[in-house]
Amino acid sequence: MNGAARTISVDDAGPGESAIDWGGIGRWLLSRVGYPAGGIAGLLLAWWLGGWLIANNPDTASFADFAPAPAFERLTELVGNGYVWKASLPSLERIGLGLLWATLAGVPLGVAIGLYAGLRELTHVPFQFLRMISPLAWMPVAVLAFATWDGAIVFLIAVAAIWPILFSTAQGVRRIDPLWFKAAKNLGAGGFQMLRRIILPAIGQDIFAGIRLAVGVAWIVLVPAEYLGVTSGLGYAINDARDTLEYDTLAAMVVVIGVIGFVLDAVCVSLIRRFSWHHG
Repeated sequence: MNGAARTISVDDAGPGESAIDWGGIGRWLLSRVGYPAGGIAGLLLAWWLGGWLIANNPDTASFADFAPAPAFERLTELVGNGYVWKASLPSLERIGLGLLWATLAGVPLGVAIGLYAGLRELTHVPFQFLRMISPLAWMPVAVLAFATWDGAIVFLIAVAAIWPILFSTAQGVRRIDPLWFKAAKNLGAGGFQMLRRIILPAIGQDIFAGIRLAVGVAWIVLVPAEYLGVTSGLGYAINDARDTLEYDTLAAMVVVIGVIGFVLDAVCVSLIRRFSWHHG
């Protein structure tokens, strides 16, 4: 239980028994259960209050299905009939492909920029300029450049995701102790061995930290990107619910987006801990 229960003293406990640190258990429960539950309760309360205000205002009463009760009732139906899975899988596929391309491009570029100061100075202004352009501004270019709507969406996600991965990787490389490279060279390590034995293990945590940031940005870009000509995905589901005035469905799909995004972030946090050299 992560140290919540422990033996305090052999003299204080009977034979074969151990004293229980109830204070530690309480702190663990508060941290792992109490605070998250309180935060969720506060969020639901704010949502319920907003729904109540909407329902009791004659000008907005037609949007009353945004409230938690209709939304969760509809969500139960959508999970039961498989609509949630049908909408989520295409979005997850597009996110996966976009992140894959962003990682394949961002990690090598980040390593090169971290290693070579000249390249870093040369690319600083162009990369900072491109980074500040909204990924959605590339939408007309994506539509012209790709034969399919899916290809255009994956491109927009990759454009959004590449910068956190690239800069986090470069920063990780720059933090590597130069003595490691000297020691590796003295031991006869070549370029590929240096990359495999020194650089990649040292920057694993930085790469996944960049991917975590990239997931957040890409997940935000996904919904408006799926307003393009596709007929599947979470963004399409929200757009369709808006057009058909099914506000309970719209709210339910917003909840789905939040839950999936939370899970993806938790996976990234787990990978960051896994690749941390300080992980015990």
